[in-house]
Amino acid sequence: MKPLAGGSRTKTGGKRIVYAGKRLIGGLRSRFSPSSLRFQLLSRSLLLLAALLILIGVFQYVIMKDFLYKNQAESMASQMRGPLRDVFTRAGRPAEHTGLPKPEADAAGTGTNGGRPPQLFIPNTSLAIINNDSGFIDLNAESGAVAPRLSDTEYATLFEKDTPGRPESESYHVIEDEDGKEQLVVFRSIGLPGEQGERAWLVQMGTYTAPLREVVMRQLLTFVGLSLLALAGGLALYLPILRRALTPLNQMVHTVEDTNAGNLGNRFTTASGQSEIDRLGISFNGMLERLEESFEAEREAKEQMRRFVADASHELRTPLTSIHGFLEVLLRGAANRPEQLHTALNSMLGESQRMKKLVEDLLTLAKLDRTPVVQRTQVQLDEVVAEMEPHLRMLAGEREVRFDLQPGLIAMCDCDKIKQVVLNLFHNAVQHTDPRQGTIAVRLSGLPGRAELEVRDNGPGIAAEHLPHVFERFYRIDASRTRKQGGAGLGLSITQSIVEAHGGTIEVDSEPGQGAAFKVTLPAV
Repeated sequence: MKPLAGGSRTKTGGKRIVYAGKRLIGGLRSRFSPSSLRFQLLSRSLLLLAALLILIGVFQYVIMKDFLYKNQAESMASQMRGPLRDVFTRAGRPAEHTGLPKPEADAAGTGTNGGRPPQLFIPNTSLAIINNDSGFIDLNAESGAVAPRLSDTEYATLFEKDTPGRPESESYHVIEDEDGKEQLVVFRSIGLPGEQGERAWLVQMGTYTAPLREVVMRQLLTFVGLSLLALAGGLALYLPILRRALTPLNQMVHTVEDTNAGNLGNRFTTASGQSEIDRLGISFNGMLERLEESFEAEREAKEQMRRFVADASHELRTPLTSIHGFLEVLLRGAANRPEQLHTALNSMLGESQRMKKLVEDLLTLAKLDRTPVVQRTQVQLDEVVAEMEPHLRMLAGEREVRFDLQPGLIAMCDCDKIKQVVLNLFHNAVQHTDPRQGTIAVRLSGLPGRAELEVRDNGPGIAAEHLPHVFERFYRIDASRTRKQGGAGLGLSITQSIVEAHGGTIEVDSEPGQGAAFKVTLPAV
């Protein structure tokens, strides 16, 4: 049976669905994982909000408690501003000590047999009076509350501190009574006529703090309930905001997942409205551009290496094949014929010399590529070129050669390497000009901080499509040109490496039919 036509599509679609499912599960795990940024931001924000609410609750409890205590103390102090005759009557103080006549005192109910019941204070309050002579007198027969007591030293301090007739409501005291219950207590010092001293009596009034604490706790529980509602509402509102805030970051994650060595053209958005994410996107884009340039450079380097190996193999195979052929001719009997032997040996010598030159050029390029070592000395460039002039004219043959050298140009360079540059450029011009009608001009001129060497010829020129490749290794403009007419295509590459090792530049200017001009610029002293 033949497989269905859509079988492969079904398998591909199934793989995509499985991959999408795994990606979704991974996304959910990453969102709710304790190590995810979303979880950490959410948990830390809620923790900070909870800590703030707890701190506010503590401050509210303390401030509310103090406010209620002060308010109750002021209420009791206002009660103590009324008539205090009943207090002294209940304490058993003789009426004559009140400063009133006996009949009036009995009529007012201030004597020992007073006819009027004592004045009532705030319910559930304790009342006591303290005298330096009589000591502590509890007046809580009707209310049933037990008046708490301070030490004698503390009472003595209050006698010295308080002003007669003026309660200190702001300086309340919280004291435990005999039953272990807390009471809020205020004091008032009383000075009456006829007393020995103006601060002979101290009135103490107290009330239980339990009702006040219950009010504070109710307020605190209300605040806790509102805080929990606020946390829940904040969580419901914060999740969509957090999800929207992290959307640019999630998009960056998806872009990174979709990026690989074969797809480095992806770029992140840099206009998300979040400065930190935008800076991160700019940094990632710069990194991707550098990676793309690196991969492109690596691909170009591999391609150049492939071409280099192929061209070097081709260049070496030709002389080896020629030598091998001549050796076969000699073995077949040509060695016994002097004229054929001489011709074969001369040809083998020429091929071996060309192969030796090729190997030397390759070694030179390898050294320049690795770490160029240039022995720089102070060199007068015009003297270097002038020294080479006889050799260059001999190399030119019948071609016209013109020298225009500006004297006094000094540069820090390797003299032998500069001679090799001049020789390579001149030899290239010789190869591309007519043996009789060719013209070669060598010009040396000075510019601010630079020295420029130009070698110009009137050859056929270079087409525009070849100009970017003239310095590539083994590159030939005319592929049909024989190797006897030209070298292996390494001269200009070596020249460029030498010039760059000296911190200079080399460029070519040419048009078809107008010759070519190679310009070398070197730093000058």
